[in-house]
This record gives sequence, structure tokens and C-alpha cells, in this order.
Amino acid sequence: MKIVFMGTPDFSVPVLEALASHYQVTAVVTQPDKPKGRGKAVAMSPVKEKAIELDIPVYQPVKARDPEFIQMLQELGPDLIVVVAFGQILPKSILSLPPMGCVNVHASILPQYRGAAPIQWAVINGEKESGVTTMMMDEGIDTGDMLEKMSLSLSPDETGGSLHDKLSRMGAELILSTLKKLEEGTIKRTPQTDENSCYAKMLKKSMGDIDWTMDAVSIERLIRGLNPWPSAYTRWNQKTLKIWKAQVLDDEYEGACGEVVYSDKKAIYVKTGRGTLSLEELQPEGKKRMDVEVFLRGYPIEMHTVFERSC
Repeated sequence: MKIVFMGTPDFSVPVLEALASHYQVTAVVTQPDKPKGRGKAVAMSPVKEKAIELDIPVYQPVKARDPEFIQMLQELGPDLIVVVAFGQILPKSILSLPPMGCVNVHASILPQYRGAAPIQWAVINGEKESGVTTMMMDEGIDTGDMLEKMSLSLSPDETGGSLHDKLSRMGAELILSTLKKLEEGTIKRTPQTDENSCYAKMLKKSMGDIDWTMDAVSIERLIRGLNPWPSAYTRWNQKTLKIWKAQVLDDEYEGACGEVVYSDKKAIYVKTGRGTLSLEELQPEGKKRMDVEVFLRGYPIEMHTVFERSC
């Protein structure tokens, strides 16, 4: 079976490795190289780096619907296209091209969390369970027939980053199971229903701007869900202060939302709309991440200091 693989970020790499170890991956399609970092040096996607390592030809169309790219795919003649977080919507002309169709590996238990950021929203929304689904692609956004699913329970301290890594590895395991059943003709296709679906919209940096009128539980979930990107933050002394880890306390204090209601060498307690947040790991603007004890040695915070939003 000849496979064309389409993917771009770190999440896609384990699936590519799994495919390359069991099947003939004739080509890898990924997003064009882009400037990255402060120096804006042009960087390859993680998938391109892995494809070069595996000695697989790489194609980087600016738009997947370009006739020249579609013609190239036709000439490759894949039996199947596997797509994992490619980053572009595929036209019908590509979806209908391979005889066995296009299979997508999606990081949620569909039909929940269709869209761009299912991993982070599962943490932010306090889900107890997440997982990976393989599906046949159609022209909708993550709306195709479901093939197989694998799930796991989220740990109490789950972050967007830790869940990303778990589901990435799970996706590599699931795609091999799915393709084996596709080849055998034993796979079952299950249509999705829209009633239980929700859209996991793309993350923006502004989402990390903490609204201290929210309850402590929601803020703590936001901190974990946006770790490592785009991260949760607040304003202090007219500078950005990132918050990487916090603990929810049931204690209620008098004062304004965002106010430091207690502080000693090992704790900064902040009042929220409901409950209190104990800050455990912070990062001052331009500095490294540090636990609260180290932070307070260099950045003493007075009682009744009020953290503010950036906007």
C-alpha cells in the first residue's frame, strides 16, 4: 500500500514514524518553511525534519488546492492519504483521489471537540477523558465517518503539553490498527452526529490574559490548558507575569478580584471571583520560570497588590 502523509507540527511526527516503519510512504506533504523566533530565521516544520531523516521526498504547497500540486499527487498515485494536523483544508479533488480515501488522526473523542485545538480545550473545560479518533475525511471540518477510537483519563495536573504528548503517541498506535483493518476490509465506519459536537477554536495569545473575576477552578484549568503555549499571564508592575502552575483553595477572602490576600516565603494567595488561587510557579517578563519561593526572593510582593488584565 502506497501512502502519502500530510502533517506539519510535532504532534504529527509519531504517526509518520509509525507509518514509515510498516508501510511505503512515498511522499510527505507539509506546510512551507516559515520564519521562527526572534531572529526570524526560516525553519522547517517538525514533519519535514523527520521526513528528511527518513529519506522521504517532501512537498510544501502554499495552497493544497493548487492544480500543480493536485497533478503531482495524481502522478504519485497513492492508495491512501493519511492526514495529521496538516494545517490546510483539503479540496474534494484531493479527498477523492486515493482509492482507499483519506484518513485523518484527530486528537479528541469525536464528535466532541472538532477543530483546531481539541487538546487544550479538553483541559480548559475540565474534561475527565480525552483521546484520539481515526476517521475518513470529507469536505467538512472533522465531520467524516469515525473508524476507531482510543481514550485515556486526564490526570489532575494534566497540561496542554502533557496531553499533547500522550495523544501524539496514542495516534501512532491507533493509525496502525486502523490501516490493518482497512486492508483486511474489517473496519467499521460510524457516521458522526452533530448533537454531541463542539468546536475547539484556535488558540490566541490573548486567551491567556487572566480574568481574575473568574472562579479559581476555571483559572487553574486555563493555566494548565495553555501550558506551554500560549501560556496564562497577568500584569504586575506594568509588566507581564506568566503563571505556569497554581493550586485551587476553597478559602474566601475580602478584597478585590486579583488581589494578593496572603503572601509569605512559599505562597502567594490571590483572590478570584470564587475561591482563592495559590501561585506555585511564575515567570517575570524576560526571565526564566521559577517556583514561588525563588520568585519571592527577587520579587517581593506586598499584601493587597492587585494583579490586572492587560486589556
